[in-house]
Amino acid sequence: MHAVRLHAFGPAENLVHEKTEDPVPGPGQVRIAVAAAGVHLLDTAIREGHQGPLPALPDLPTVPGREVAGTVESLGEGTDPGWLGKRVVAHLGNAPGGYAELAVTDAARLHEIPDGLDATAAVAMIGTGRTTMGILQFTALGPESVVLVPAAAGGIGTLLVQYARNAGATVVGLAGGPAKAAAVAANGADLAVDYNLPDWPEQVRTFLGERRATVVFDSVGGEPGRAAVDLLGPGGQHLVFGWSSGGLHEGGPLTFTEEELAARGITSEGVLGPAMLGRVGGDNPVRVLETRALAEAAAGRLVPAVHRFPLSEAAEAHRALERRGTMGKVVLEP
Repeated sequence: MHAVRLHAFGPAENLVHEKTEDPVPGPGQVRIAVAAAGVHLLDTAIREGHQGPLPALPDLPTVPGREVAGTVESLGEGTDPGWLGKRVVAHLGNAPGGYAELAVTDAARLHEIPDGLDATAAVAMIGTGRTTMGILQFTALGPESVVLVPAAAGGIGTLLVQYARNAGATVVGLAGGPAKAAAVAANGADLAVDYNLPDWPEQVRTFLGERRATVVFDSVGGEPGRAAVDLLGPGGQHLVFGWSSGGLHEGGPLTFTEEELAARGITSEGVLGPAMLGRVGGDNPVRVLETRALAEAAAGRLVPAVHRFPLSEAAEAHRALERRGTMGKVVLEP
């Protein structure tokens, strides 16, 4: 098979599309003929040698990528034969291997792709979609809500805008550049603003009039994130799930002291990791979120935006993601 392999940590150029041996499924595993592989910002940090939230960096050489969709074409010993030939999607967990024509994973991780959903949409929902569903547990949106979404042209941002609109909320989407702002408007935001413009907070204040934002979904941090929080009214929520303005492995999320929060009359909360999974509960909260995400997409209530690259151009996909030159979920297609 052909795969994208990383032989040394470093720049995107270190990702090499080359021929390698086919992976072999072990007991309880399947091998998937990959139709779509998800690319995550975390992949770029790992490629540079930053471990991030993972327990350890992968051994080299490695095939990056932890999200795949395709068709089961081979089974390991003891695997349910009913999976053979099924269209499936899976998050591989901490085990890489997604940037390839073939990928192996445990059958327990598989979801059958619902009818009417293509592989690229499915792979977007198995990672980005499940995170979105987890974030949404931290707030109740309705017609009285005024939602502010920085990075509204990104994979999660696109879904948050759609969900908030479906709930009847007023939605303000922020994005970097006129093209991204136009995409946010087309996605249904009531106001789409280019946060590269110095007067963007005034644009939002003018649009809202006497109203104030009730929720900020913040994956950006930095100055844009702080300016967004300044638009929150008393009782507002600042929900934090990233800090892309400083790079994934630099800086940290936007934080406030208890005194600052009390003075503003708002709350600020990190929503990833144990906080998110604890809200879901059950024996397998991650799978619960994956199932919810796929159901929302299958029903047409959430439609992920996808930015496609050929598998052979994985290095360019990483470069584009790092310079914020993508919109929606980045997906590689063999």
